[in-house]
Formats: sequence, structure tokens, C-alpha cells
Amino acid sequence: MDRIAIAPRPGWPQTVADQGLIWHSEADRPYWDESGCYRFTLAEIEMIEAATEDVYRLFLAAGERIAGDRALMARFGIPDWCMDAVAASWHDRPPALDHGRFDFGYDGISAPALFEFNCDTPTALLETAVIQWNWKEDVFPGHDQFNSLHERLIDAWRRVAGALPGGRLWFGHVADEAHEDTITTTYLRELAETAGIETLGVVIDDIGLDAAGRIVDGDDRLISAIFKLYPWEWIVAEPFGRDIVRHLPDTLWIEPIWKMIWSNKAILPVLWEMFPGHPNLLPAGFTAADAGPDHVIKPCLAREGANIALVEGGRLRAQAGGGYDGPCIYQQLYRLRDFGRGYPVLGCWVVGGEAAGMGIREDGLITGNTARFVPHIISG
Repeated sequence: MDRIAIAPRPGWPQTVADQGLIWHSEADRPYWDESGCYRFTLAEIEMIEAATEDVYRLFLAAGERIAGDRALMARFGIPDWCMDAVAASWHDRPPALDHGRFDFGYDGISAPALFEFNCDTPTALLETAVIQWNWKEDVFPGHDQFNSLHERLIDAWRRVAGALPGGRLWFGHVADEAHEDTITTTYLRELAETAGIETLGVVIDDIGLDAAGRIVDGDDRLISAIFKLYPWEWIVAEPFGRDIVRHLPDTLWIEPIWKMIWSNKAILPVLWEMFPGHPNLLPAGFTAADAGPDHVIKPCLAREGANIALVEGGRLRAQAGGGYDGPCIYQQLYRLRDFGRGYPVLGCWVVGGEAAGMGIREDGLITGNTARFVPHIISG
């Protein structure tokens, strides 16, 4: 693994915007950064693929344990009135896209180390599946890339299609100012349509309840099935959260409510307890002593690096702000390697248990919402 400097394509901002990446730049620098790329050997990619699928199997085992333990679900902050629904969803396995992004630390030497699993509302999807592939075809047409995400998502939608009531699926998201959630949801909607699914769009704020407490859209149509880019912990905290859980038999939710187990960082201590010493896991626990003197403090429910703190040698080395509070977990510090422009984190995608692609974000010691997305190639 190394990082090479290359010349950006002339007119690249318009090129990637035309492909949907309209949030390609921040105020003072690009988010999509094609002034360089990461280069991997095929052997490295095969190792990363194997790690992705192996860690997915660990999550299956951990999910089985957590879904059967109400005390453990309470430690995850799952409300008691949701626990039966979470457990039933886990065991019944309603139709799901079953996709997500494992974030790994990798220094090009040791095994990839899991930081967390983004599997309820994962983003950086369009960048990985489309933008960096088209970049590769333009700049390195003779090279390969760890990237079958686009095709695997279409296949996943085909598997879901037959279970949809009436073959129809709503797509819900917030009306975000940067349009990242909007475009990500639109991309997934286009893939679903490619798979033969009839789709409708709805903004989360326009979802309501009918007189019977069932879920309806802004036109008062019963939502029989919905994909949402909106976290389950936010859904159950809404004023109508109890109604949604009570009427789960009336509306098929993708992703299912059992994702409250996997998307919570409290699963990291459970994984370490179940699989101590696994090469792709870092020691983790609910106290600092469980993770060692050099550790990272992570809120169980937080996104984009918010409220994370790095402790090294007993001193606070880095800390990110944010609006998240609540319980935290402690994970042993993994020392990322600086390749000259920042510290890369591998975002390894999985669809239905199979490794599907990789996107790389660069940032400082904490990977936050200002990280840069840098493409990659396979060479040798």
C-alpha cells in the first residue's frame, strides 16, 4: 500500500457533479481529492476482502447473543419497549438490503483493525460505487479496483423485490442542506428501479400517521415498505416512534429494526469478549481499563467522528466536538500511518455478507465530516 501523487483531471468538479457528487468540495478544499490515489497489491486486497467477510461473520454471532439478552440490549440504550421488536426482527430476518461499511485502520503492514460498522445509515456510497470507478476508467483504465458495489446492490434489490407488498417501495431521507443524504438515497432508489422495483420518494418530515396509527406519506397513502436513510435510534425517539414499532407488521422497514444492534458501538466490547485476540479486532470495553492506557473514547451512538477523544500516555491527544452524549465505549488506540497527506481509513463495504468494495477517507487523527475521499487502484 502506498500513496502516489497524480494530476487531477481537467474540469473534474463538473465531471463528478454530473455524476451526482455535488458536495465534491468544502469551502477551502476538495472533499473528493483526485490529486493522489492509494495503490494496493492484489494480495493486500484479497486480505482486506477476507477480513471484511470474516468480521461480518463475527457480527452475525454477536447479533445472535445480543438479541437474546435484554440486559445487554439495555446496555446498548435500546428502549425496553423496542426490545421484543428488535429480537423478533433479528430472528425472523425480514427482507433487507443488508449493506454496510466497516471502517478499518490499515497501515500496509499489519492486519486491518476494525474501528466500527456503519450499517444503518452508511454514506460515502456514491463516491465508492460510481465516482472513483469512473475516475479509474479515465485515469488508470488498465488497472483494477476493489469495487463491485454497484452491481451487488442491484442484485440485493432484486432479492428484496419479490418480498415487497405490491412491488412498491418508498425511499425516505431528510432534506439536508448539503444534499448528501438526498443524493445517496436517490442513487439507491435508481438501483432499486434498475432491479424492477416501483419507487416513490418521501421526506422524513412528511411521514405521518393515519387514524389507525399506521404509517402514511404526505399524500396519506399507506407506506407498505420503505427504505430510510435515517437512524433507528432517531426513529424510536420521535413522538410517533412507539406507533412505528407497534405497526411494524403493517410497514416493511429497510433496513430492519435489528440494525439497532449492529450500528451501535457498544457491540465492539461484545465482539472483543466473544472473540478475544481476533486479528481484525481491537481490545474494547465499557471502561478505560478494558482498552489499555492508550485508547479511544467513542460515544455508543455518534456519527462522523463526533465527540471522539484520543488518549495516549495518559494524556488527551485529540478530541472532536459534537452534539452527542450518552454512554461511551473504550477501544484500544490504533496508530494510523501518515502517508504524507493525512491518515487513511478504509471503508470496506459488505452486501449480504460478501465484500463489495472499498472507499478511503483521509483526515487527521480523528476521521470526521471534513475528511477527504481519495480513490484507489490495484497494481501488481
